[in-house]
Amino acid sequence: MSPEWLLSDGRGFVDGLVLSHPEQLERLARVCEDTVPSAVLAGDPCFDRMLAARPYRDRFRRALGVRSGQRLVVLNSTWNPEGFFGTGGGQDVLPGLLPRLTAELPADDYRLAAVLHPNIWYGHGPGQIRAWLDRAVRDGLTLIDPAHEWRQALLASDLVLGDFGAVSYYAAALGTPVLLAADGTGVLDPEAPLAEFVRRAPRLAPHAPLLPQVERGIAAHRPDPDAAGFVTSEPGRSAELLRRHFYALMDLPEPPGPASLEPLPLPAYRPRQVTSPLHVRTRAEGTDIAVERSTGHPAGAVGDAHLCVHEETRHPGDLDTADVITREARADDPRLGGPDTWTDEVLRLHPHCSTAVYLTGPHTCVVRARGHRHPFRLSADTSSGADADPAAYACAFHVWLAYGGAVPERGIVLRLHSAAGVHPFRVETAG
Repeated sequence: MSPEWLLSDGRGFVDGLVLSHPEQLERLARVCEDTVPSAVLAGDPCFDRMLAARPYRDRFRRALGVRSGQRLVVLNSTWNPEGFFGTGGGQDVLPGLLPRLTAELPADDYRLAAVLHPNIWYGHGPGQIRAWLDRAVRDGLTLIDPAHEWRQALLASDLVLGDFGAVSYYAAALGTPVLLAADGTGVLDPEAPLAEFVRRAPRLAPHAPLLPQVERGIAAHRPDPDAAGFVTSEPGRSAELLRRHFYALMDLPEPPGPASLEPLPLPAYRPRQVTSPLHVRTRAEGTDIAVERSTGHPAGAVGDAHLCVHEETRHPGDLDTADVITREARADDPRLGGPDTWTDEVLRLHPHCSTAVYLTGPHTCVVRARGHRHPFRLSADTSSGADADPAAYACAFHVWLAYGGAVPERGIVLRLHSAAGVHPFRVETAG
């Protein structure tokens, strides 16, 4: 709130200036007293829509393909040169941070999404944004619709890695942990609640190991009641107050019945697709196999190593060194010939590959292993809480076979271990 935005030729020009909290009215009186008569306290419709949609958090998580036990980290940037997507206050941390996030946060334990201010998209153009973030998307980052789906992503998140914009403040008001990668020193009104939030919020140390910071940010978080209190003084009433004001401006009677806001829609299902090579570390003990996958392994990662590559990798040469090659499609996709044909073809085309994996659904896949006559069908034991990526089951099975495992005629149950939990899955001969 400043005169250059509120006055024209030194005079107020609006019939209604909507504020969400009396605190804003007090600041308005200090910086631009002439506009106070036009101010109206009417709450925050954006926040009210999020409050109304909180019961559907699990649905929003499933829409983003967030699995049981996984944590969703949302990256957020406001529209400002000093924002996270800008220079970050002169640090310019984002370019180096993106590949490290997917390298240091295990793929089966964390899900990454980005909410960028609409003006970032419109100012640079969607094509340019997607070009800049292409590698991150191939590494597993999901770009969220900046107009219609960012609220759902915020509700679904376990941690927001953000800056001094409104989205980070909304996250804090919802009780979600926030780590600031850019603090906007000198940009904010020092008397605004947002500025106080920024002063107190924990910071990301961009050059330190990321996984411990993310884990600590979630575990040590305590909700900030001030953030929720200053977002709106009238939670749940914005539709009523705004409609009353609008009809008063038109000098018309309000229609009968309660005023309401449009509920947040359920986004389309968007499971993560990683087409960059995944480095896999495993530790096997009998039918229990621990698996950790990421686009790179930090120093100190332990276990046997193999390389898992999606068939649509940007660099075809990756397929020549892959131990496991994956693809997802419907079982009856005529272009691929079905799981049996595709897996057989992959092993013929790529002599180094030991295991071809055709993902047929969110909990199932068909695997063909070199040296075995028939393919195998892997299916999660969802009744026991299994909810991992089928490609992770296939990596566990790949290692189990390498250690001499043999599938009996009646099938066998193996257990995939990750930080997100234990996921039993059944293996049966498909032929």
